[in-house]
Amino acid sequence: MQVGNKSYRIATDIPDQVPVFPLSGALLLPGAQLPLNIFEPRYLAMFDEALSGNRVIGIIQPALEGGKANGPVDDLCAVGCLGRVLSFGETGDGRYVITLGGICRFRLTEEIHKKGRPYRVCAIKPFLTDLEPADDGHDVDRKALLDSFRAYLDANNLEADWSSVEKASTVTLVNSLSMMSPYGPAEKQALLEADDIKTRAETLVAITEISLARESDDPDRVLQ
Repeated sequence: MQVGNKSYRIATDIPDQVPVFPLSGALLLPGAQLPLNIFEPRYLAMFDEALSGNRVIGIIQPALEGGKANGPVDDLCAVGCLGRVLSFGETGDGRYVITLGGICRFRLTEEIHKKGRPYRVCAIKPFLTDLEPADDGHDVDRKALLDSFRAYLDANNLEADWSSVEKASTVTLVNSLSMMSPYGPAEKQALLEADDIKTRAETLVAITEISLARESDDPDRVLQ
């Protein structure tokens, strides 16, 4: 996996401990990019540390509401995604504008406590299969994916740049639609944890179909 100027190919390329940024509803996927607007002092400190070191942090969701984290850290989901800082800017009013490039998913193993540190650090186990050459998505049902996307746009009176959509590679399309999708934390976590691109595409189609069915059954829903 090439992310910015750094190659991540084997286990030793991945740090065994990383600062983690709990962010509900956020989804970062390997090979994709996530823009962030950082303003809390503890996370400003976290990015200062990352920028002076390996530039890697972990994006992870808080434990899903109404469910268990199913991992070693009670208030965090068990699986997140590592990101490398690709670009960094200061706004002049105390904020950082950051772009992260997705490296690979990881599973939490334990939290590392250190007195005086304002942000959290966890030991992780990376999904090494994410570092292998990218799946080309040849077994994805691209038509079903585009049909569900079109149906969602039509139901919500939205438009898309179909020329760009049709030119995008299948992998880029699946990951971009997953990250941009307006679904909740549980759905985003399901998309993150999908085993492969094909499964992620099928999961996204299923979530979209469920959403459309709920909207069609809602008598109080008024399309704008």
